[in-house]
Amino acid sequence: MTPVGTELADRVLGGWLGRIAGNMLGKPVEQGDLWTRERIDRYLRQASALPLTDYLPEPATESDGAELRPEWRECVRGRIHGSCRDDDVDYAILGLALLEAHGFDFSTEQVGDLWLLRLPYLQTFTAERAAYRNLANGLKPTLTATYDNPYQEWIGALIRADIYGWTCPGVPLRAASLARRDAVLSHTGNGVYGAMWSAALISAAFTAPTVRHALDTALTVIPASSRLARTVRRVISLHETRLSWEETLDTVSEETAGLGWIHTVPNVAVLTAGLLYGDGDFTRTITLTVRGGLDTDSNGATAGSVAGVLTGAEAIPAQWKDPLEDTVRSAVFGFDGIRISELAERTVRLAEAGAE
Repeated sequence: MTPVGTELADRVLGGWLGRIAGNMLGKPVEQGDLWTRERIDRYLRQASALPLTDYLPEPATESDGAELRPEWRECVRGRIHGSCRDDDVDYAILGLALLEAHGFDFSTEQVGDLWLLRLPYLQTFTAERAAYRNLANGLKPTLTATYDNPYQEWIGALIRADIYGWTCPGVPLRAASLARRDAVLSHTGNGVYGAMWSAALISAAFTAPTVRHALDTALTVIPASSRLARTVRRVISLHETRLSWEETLDTVSEETAGLGWIHTVPNVAVLTAGLLYGDGDFTRTITLTVRGGLDTDSNGATAGSVAGVLTGAEAIPAQWKDPLEDTVRSAVFGFDGIRISELAERTVRLAEAGAE
């Protein structure tokens, strides 16, 4: 396990900064059926921004600007002053509040109670909104995940998992167990496995010598026969054959066609490719992941979290950190405008308490 001390603090802060920066990078093009991999690269070429080494540039044409998400003006280079609100960050904050309130023995019911108490309904989407509605109607977990919820294997549970990795450094099985307890409120099958895999991946990044080691460790916490595990292994094998990043994504996108751009499985393929071809370099990891398309802000956030833990906050290049101004906007009641450094300090306290 990573020693409790300055290295842990730097890596946890790196995880928070990476998650927020990666989210901000991907947010303007978060519409996977419109902003395909080819379309994103065309946008970047028009703005003379390839290779991508910073936040997205402003749109080169009016038509591109009209098709970006409306928040783009707060997320492109030169316009960022603190992070804008997004569910990919809200759930990390909510998870922090959960562990502070209930400790590591929290129940799935307590996750649901906290949603109702601190998360506005209109800031939830897909599976989370279905589960929230079910909670408000008096249903109990795990019925909250299965009743009238067509999004059970979408990416929502995966984006909630970071806090369990950050607070269980070097203990991936424990991180996965916590993530599962959270995930079953709203997800089933590969939706739950995605959360377990992501939490284990982030936990393993604290002690793994390379990102490949972290990926191999994360695979051990989910069923080997699951489609999610098979897809991750497929991306790893394509990378091992020395295919290019583009060729690998072409192959797996054909093999996962039809699942939709918010489904966990194709997004985990994009994320795994970004991590492997990024090879531990923070900038290359998050930019490749976002250029891979699909749920760009969610994938950028998770890739940034893994890469930030691997490198530590000190090593994250300034162009990603400085515009965030150590400030995060949040819809979680009581947390709007909080400092990123405070979130990280509170996370480290939980990690230290959990290690005792």
